[in-house]
Amino acid sequence: MEIQKGAELCFPQLLNSSCRKPTLLWSKAVLLNVVLSCISVITAALNLLVIVSVSYFRQLHTPSNILLLSLAVSDFLVGLLLMPLEIFRNTACWVLGDLMCSVYWYLTGNITCASIGNILLISVDRYVAICDPLHYPTRMTVARVKLSVCLCWFFSIFYITLYTKEILIEPGRYNSCYGECMFVSSDIVGFVDLVLCFIVPVSVIIVLYMRVFVVAVSQARAMRSHVTAVTLQRSLTQANKSELKAARSLGVLVVVFLACYCPFYCYTLVEENIVNNPSVSTVVIIFYFNSCLNPLIYALFYPWFRNAVKLLVTFQIFRYDINEVNIL
Repeated sequence: MEIQKGAELCFPQLLNSSCRKPTLLWSKAVLLNVVLSCISVITAALNLLVIVSVSYFRQLHTPSNILLLSLAVSDFLVGLLLMPLEIFRNTACWVLGDLMCSVYWYLTGNITCASIGNILLISVDRYVAICDPLHYPTRMTVARVKLSVCLCWFFSIFYITLYTKEILIEPGRYNSCYGECMFVSSDIVGFVDLVLCFIVPVSVIIVLYMRVFVVAVSQARAMRSHVTAVTLQRSLTQANKSELKAARSLGVLVVVFLACYCPFYCYTLVEENIVNNPSVSTVVIIFYFNSCLNPLIYALFYPWFRNAVKLLVTFQIFRYDINEVNIL
């Protein structure tokens, strides 16, 4: 590799084997690091609150909340691991070695794939709750949802192991010089990944929520037309209202997910190796920013999350049997 005279190298002692340092302006690099670091800390902190809340309070151990817990775990890992490493990779020389580079790409694929799987499971949960409410308690049990979450993570681990097996077997094989952390996939592998990790799950999510929307509208009309219902019907109506409200809240979650993930995957259709292109860092930032928005959506739409946070930040969780408190 030819190095321009006077260029700053990552490893000057290696001369022509060293990469050049990133050429970002000092002010731009500092601003980017500060902003992304703040987002990373906020993402990790907010999702940790979700994890502790759902795990600690027994009343929150419901099928829907277990799915939100799994999503919060993946979002927490994004804020704790992926965003700091992405900041470091784009603004400085990679000095962590080829093995850590391979681990970074493996974690990136694994956590991203698990997040998409969690959103898909949330859509299925709302579909069953709205479109087949009578069978929801038997079909979406806590045990089945936990099994589904475990299978989701297992599939992510298995799939990404196959997807990144080349750099796991031979770390640094795509790096052209020392101080670089690159991952390159063939056109066929990239297309298969685009289909399996985006096109198919997003298509299923959209179809399920279109069906949920149609049924929700019909149920809302039916509830308005039965104002003089008997007590039993009123209780059923209240249950339906609760499910519809949950569907709307999770619908916002899904829409935000699509708004953050679509630009990244759409860009891959016209740009090769987007993850190695520093000029599209904004798209990658939006991609990761979804993990910060999810707990904010919970705070906006779920009273139980706000109540749980109040108990956590005021240290009332150390009271005796506080995990049995009515938090809904």
